[in-house]
Amino acid sequence: MSISSPPETGPLGLFLTAPPGLEEVLRAEAEGLGFAAPRSVPGGVATSGGWPEVWRANLVLRGATRVLVRIAEFRAMHLAQLDKRARKVDWGSVLKPGTPVKVEATCRKSKIYHDRAAAQRVETALAETAGAVPDKAAALTIRVRIEDDLVTLSIDSSGEGLHKRGHKQAVGKAPIRETMAALFLRQCGYDGTEPVIDPMCGSGTFVIEAAEIAMGLLPGRSRGFAFEDLASFDAAAFAALKEVPAKAPPALTFRGSDRDQGAVASATQNAERAGVAAVTSFACHPAGALERPEGPAGLVMVNPPYGGRIGNRKLLFALYGGLGQVLRERFSGWRLGMVTNDGGLAKATGFDFAEVGPPIPHGGLSVKLYRTGVIR
Repeated sequence: MSISSPPETGPLGLFLTAPPGLEEVLRAEAEGLGFAAPRSVPGGVATSGGWPEVWRANLVLRGATRVLVRIAEFRAMHLAQLDKRARKVDWGSVLKPGTPVKVEATCRKSKIYHDRAAAQRVETALAETAGAVPDKAAALTIRVRIEDDLVTLSIDSSGEGLHKRGHKQAVGKAPIRETMAALFLRQCGYDGTEPVIDPMCGSGTFVIEAAEIAMGLLPGRSRGFAFEDLASFDAAAFAALKEVPAKAPPALTFRGSDRDQGAVASATQNAERAGVAAVTSFACHPAGALERPEGPAGLVMVNPPYGGRIGNRKLLFALYGGLGQVLRERFSGWRLGMVTNDGGLAKATGFDFAEVGPPIPHGGLSVKLYRTGVIR
C-alpha cells in the first residue's frame, strides 16, 4: 500500500478551518489574497502551496481559525497497519528531533474506531522514527483523521487559534472572536474604505478589526505560530513576509461605545496594543445616545446582548427597538450588520433585513448575521 505524501518541492495540501456556515466567506478572502484555487468544503477551505504559503496563510488571513497542513494519506484497517504506515512517513523532513508534539485523533465510519488508541500508535511512531517528544501541553499538534478507513495526517501549523491576534488582552462578556468578526465584516461588504461604528462594542473587536483592515495591518503580526518549530521554517524568509509597507492612517471614523465603563476601558487598551489608537475612539454611553459622526456614511456593526447569552429576553425588546429608532432617525445612508441568535429581537429593530445569514456556532449558541440595505 503506497503512502501519499507531498513531495519535498511540490505543493502541500492546506486546509483553512472556518466556523460552519462561513466557509464561502473565507474562500472569497483566500481567493482575494491569491491562494491557489481555494474551494469551500464543510468546515473550511481547501487550497495548496509550499511552506511559505503556510506561513503566509497564518500571517494574512483574517477569517481562518487554523491552518492545517496535510503530511500524508493512506488506508489502514487496524491499529498495527496504522502504526506501520505512520512509520513510513518522512517525519524527519517535517519535525526536528526533540520537538514536543501532541497527537489528536478522530475516527468516523472506520474499522479503527478508538480515537485514543489511534493517537497513541501515531505518537509512538513519531517518537521512535523522528525523535519527537510526546507532550499533551505541546504547542505543536499532529491531527489524525480516520474516515471510511482513510487516514489523513496533518500538522496544525497555527498553534493557538488564529483569533488570538496577540494584542487583545482584555475581553468582555461573551466576546465575538476576531476571526468571526472579520468574516462578518466581509459579509457586510466592508473593505476598509468606510467608517465603522459599534454602539455596543464590549472589548472593541469589530471596531479594532475594521481599523486594522483600513490601515493594512497583518492580523498575525503580533504573535508566534507553531510552524516556527518545524524543520522547514526559514526565519529570514518569514520576516520578509511580514515586511508590508505601512499605509497612511485613514481619514475615517472607527468608533465604539458601551454603557459599561469597564468595557470601554478594555476596548481602549486593546486598541492601543493593536496600534490603531490613532484612528479609533471609545465612549461610555447607552446606544440611545449614539450620534452620527461627521463625514461619509458607513457601517454600523453590532453584536447586542441576546436572552440566551446575556440579560433577560423580555427586557431586550426595548433595547433592540431603541437601537432601530436611533439608526432610522440619525443614520440615513448607513447600513446595519447585526449578530444575534434571536429573530424576534432582530425584528424588534423595525428593519426589514435585506439578508439573513446561515446559523453560525458561537459560544454554545447559534447566531445569524442580519444585514440591512442602505437605511433611508
